[in-house]
Amino acid sequence: MTRIDFYFEAEDKLQVACRLSAKAAKQKLRVLIYAPDETQAQRIDKLLWTWLPAGFLPHCMTRSPLAAQTPVLITHDPEDTPHDEVLLNLHSAWPPAFSRFQRLVEIVGRDEEDREAARGRFRFYRDRGYAIDKHDLSKAQA
Repeated sequence: MTRIDFYFEAEDKLQVACRLSAKAAKQKLRVLIYAPDETQAQRIDKLLWTWLPAGFLPHCMTRSPLAAQTPVLITHDPEDTPHDEVLLNLHSAWPPAFSRFQRLVEIVGRDEEDREAARGRFRFYRDRGYAIDKHDLSKAQA
């Protein structure tokens, strides 16, 4: 069954997505970042190019010819799921194919609209019997 982690109180969701993607890649896990649309996918792509000041986190869009060899992939197409290791959701809804992944990561920002959408996703997963781990990022930043 898919392992689900909620990281809440994120000051900047995209920065947290970069950090968690780098951590997973360091553990030799493949990550698929699911963005809500092309604009958000492009934003996370650009941020990943500059996020590590002294290194590089290999990443590309799923449609790239290099996708098969790249540890971090980005998509906004819910049908585009080339592997089943880690799915990092930046969408306000649950990803349609999340249950085929070994792990699902949800990042929750500080604004009320994002929190409310996350509560709905949390209930959706919980009501289907998924165990959910919660991580308070405000405590980690303190």
